Amino acid sequence: MSNPPMYGNLVPLDREQHKNLRLQAEMPTVERAAGLNSVFLAAVEFNEACKEFPIVFVRVGEAGKDGAPQAIAPLAVFGLKPGSNLFVKDGAWKANYLPAYVRRYPFAMARIDSGDQVAVCYDADWKGFSETEGTSLFAADGQPSEFTVNARSILENFEREAERTRLFCEELLKLDLLQDMRFEATLPNGEKLDVDGFLAVNEEKLAKLEDAKVVEIFRNGIGALIEMHRVSLGNMSRLAQQHADAAATAAA
Repeated sequence: MSNPPMYGNLVPLDREQHKNLRLQAEMPTVERAAGLNSVFLAAVEFNEACKEFPIVFVRVGEAGKDGAPQAIAPLAVFGLKPGSNLFVKDGAWKANYLPAYVRRYPFAMARIDSGDQVAVCYDADWKGFSETEGTSLFAADGQPSEFTVNARSILENFEREAERTRLFCEELLKLDLLQDMRFEATLPNGEKLDVDGFLAVNEEKLAKLEDAKVVEIFRNGIGALIEMHRVSLGNMSRLAQQHADAAATAAA
C-alpha cells in the first residue's frame, strides 16, 4: 500500500491490534502539509477554494486505452515552487479555507492487499498517536468509538466527493476545453517564476461552444465549476506576491 502525499506510514486500523490506540485530536496537523505546493481538490470545494487558491488540472495515472485521453484531476495550488506551501506558517494554516484532503489527516481510506477491500487507515508516523494520551479509537468492547465512527463518516464523504469529481473531470475531457498552460512572473527582486505542467480551460474553445451545449453544462453544474476555475486563476498573481513577500522577509 503506497502512501499518498502528506502521509508517512498508512496502517489499516484493527480493533485487536489497536485496541488501546489514542489520538490527541487537538494537536494541529497542518504542519504535515508544509511541503506540499498543491493537493487534490474535490469539485464540491471549488466555491470556497476559488476565493483563495488557483485551481488547476493535471494529468494523472496512465494514458487512456484506445486513444482515450489521460485522466485528469483538479488541484488547489499553495505555492509556485516544489515543496513550497505559502499558507502554512508557524504550524498554522493562514487561509480561510482548508481543503478536505488536509482536513481528513491523519486518517484516510485506502485499498489493502492489492484488492478491492477498503479500510480506514491512520498515519502511524503522526506524533499525535499513542496508547496513553488523547481520545480512544476503540471502546472497551472493541467497537469503534464515537470519534472513530465520525472519522469514518468524514472519510466516506471524501471518497464520494472524489468519485463525483472524477465524473466531472470525465465530462470536462469530453468537452475538449483544456490546454497546457504556463504561468510566468518576474518578482521585484528580479527573480523569475516559471510554472508549467498544468492544464486550464482554453477561453477560445469555451467561447466557441454551441449555445445548446452552454445551456446544458450550466444546467448540470459543470458550467459553474468551469467559471470558478477560471476566476481562481487570478490567484496565481496573488501567490507570486506572497512568494515575493516571503522571500523579502527571509532576507531581512
